[in-house]
Amino acid sequence: METQDALLKQASIKAQDSTLVATFDIDGNIPGSGAYVVGLMGATQDFSSQRRLCIEFMNGEAIAFYSFNREQGVEEDYDLSGVSHSGNSITVQFPVDAINGLGAGHTMSAFSEADGREFQHGVPVEENL
Repeated sequence: METQDALLKQASIKAQDSTLVATFDIDGNIPGSGAYVVGLMGATQDFSSQRRLCIEFMNGEAIAFYSFNREQGVEEDYDLSGVSHSGNSITVQFPVDAINGLGAGHTMSAFSEADGREFQHGVPVEENL
């Protein structure tokens, strides 16, 4: 994957009933070959508790959708019906409990990985929780 492909332009997350709707807008398209991951990393103020909310693509198709609780070492996999995407936009519906325990004052940023390597990190997230 070329470094100019699939740059994460912006990310947002909003609460909607018992769902967290995350949107990722990329400059370019979801790569049609190789592995590509986009996600959110949320943490408490002291970073003692962290969550990763991720969507994995292989050859342009979503293959995995999950949250990972770092302090407990627990991954929760979700049904891919919660993911929709077109060339440069990805929308994902996580259960609201995916970020339980982060509390007020938490930090959140977006990231992307390409072919197993960090591609971007620290992308600001517009929150409406």
